[in-house]
Amino acid sequence: MVFLKLGPVLAGGLFVAILGFLALGRRLGKRRLASAEAAPTQFGTVEGAVFGLLGLLLAFTFSGAAGRFDDRKRLITVEANAIGTAWLRIDVAAAEAQPPLRALFRRYLDSRLATYRQAGDPDSAHAEFARSAVLQGEIWSRAVAACGDPRASPGACVVLLPALNEMIDITTTRLMATRMHPPAAIFALLVALTLAGALLAGHGMAGSQAWSWMHAASFAAVMAVTIYVIADMEYPRLGYITVDSADQVLVDLRQSLGETPAP
Repeated sequence: MVFLKLGPVLAGGLFVAILGFLALGRRLGKRRLASAEAAPTQFGTVEGAVFGLLGLLLAFTFSGAAGRFDDRKRLITVEANAIGTAWLRIDVAAAEAQPPLRALFRRYLDSRLATYRQAGDPDSAHAEFARSAVLQGEIWSRAVAACGDPRASPGACVVLLPALNEMIDITTTRLMATRMHPPAAIFALLVALTLAGALLAGHGMAGSQAWSWMHAASFAAVMAVTIYVIADMEYPRLGYITVDSADQVLVDLRQSLGETPAP
């Protein structure tokens, strides 16, 4: 998402826009109060409805973004466990078949790590994901052949293949987790309601003689930062709030697998 790379700039733009709508609302309110025909009208119901809806939308989007953020971190641990389990179960294959399988596992885990390190470059990440899929096919083919070897441990297929299947399945689960986001219309509605709320808040401030920059700037900053944080959590590989620290479990696992022998 390009907008996340410009996230701080866009958040600053939203901050300025909120200030502008506050000022516009105050000007409209003062114009209404200066009108001889203006009757003392209460707008609390309208303001309450808009701010209530804005609050609900902020709460739901923030909660959803935080939940998906935690799920993505959890899936990293699940994948590390799946790869680690499959690695251990290579022991049931015939001794001659184990070194090639273990070499493929090391290359596979290197590819998986590279896929997420290159998340900021969609083309490179897609190419690396395709390479991981090829390595999955090679691992599966070699494992099936190794299980059929009479020198393998009894029940080798029952032990090894399900672990490999889980290791492969989790890649699809993680891929779909990266694509699960609210529709863009939700973010557009969130921004629109924020600006509408700023307009109404400025209108309500029209009765005050002095313009309070502290209150206006505080409102604008809180809203702009909150919306930015929600968007940043939704795309944890592209912004400043990342799941990179959770990747350490995969890095540690890769180190425990040793070095790939030179061909």
